[in-house]
Amino acid sequence: MLKQQPYLIISILALSSCGMLQKTAKKEFNDGYYSQKIDGKKERVYLNIVDETIQIHRTKLQDGKRIIDTLQNPKLIIKEMKYEGNQTISFGKPSFDIDFLTIPLKYRSPANNIPSQLNTNLNGAVYFGYRYDKYVLNHISNPLGKSERNINHFGFSFGGFTGIGNTFMSPTNTNNILQQEYDGIVWSKGISGIFAVNNFTVGVALGFDNLLDKNKTSWLYQNKPWFGLAFGLNLN
Repeated sequence: MLKQQPYLIISILALSSCGMLQKTAKKEFNDGYYSQKIDGKKERVYLNIVDETIQIHRTKLQDGKRIIDTLQNPKLIIKEMKYEGNQTISFGKPSFDIDFLTIPLKYRSPANNIPSQLNTNLNGAVYFGYRYDKYVLNHISNPLGKSERNINHFGFSFGGFTGIGNTFMSPTNTNNILQQEYDGIVWSKGISGIFAVNNFTVGVALGFDNLLDKNKTSWLYQNKPWFGLAFGLNLN
């Protein structure tokens, strides 16, 4: 339980920001299958990226498998190609997301005579969800007629998590039934949404905690909802 220590919140946010600025595999624009709008219709394409050149191969289904359509020449996007004005091309990539999730801040609503709480307990969880990444390529011609390419990444993931953490137990949060203080083990579960814009990644979570010992019936926050700030490390 946070005991009027604002410097602790600042320290945690500072440490968390270091994790937010790390590159993840999902952010990288690599070879693979993507969705792209072609003539107003969304199609599945395969991108082969060689240096600054992007080869867009159209695909087709054959015997239930997605393969490259070798009858059509790939479209080439060359960085040095001249463009009139600003040309934008976007590619989407859905995937199944598996993350290791930590929630450094939990907000708990008032309970009995206890005011709102901002908890900073240690916890870890496994997250499973649906993820969609979008890569937006902008090509802008400079005054010399050369193209300048800029790639922006946007990602969104939504799913559920489950894991183990701890919570500070005291007479205060047990209606004075407990006469000692200790760190109790809790099982956390809930749902979370993770948002990514280029190098910045942050998530929000709605969860519930269950104390895993004999004092669970006395704990005021047993199975009560909380809101949290979440950060994840991608595992797949």
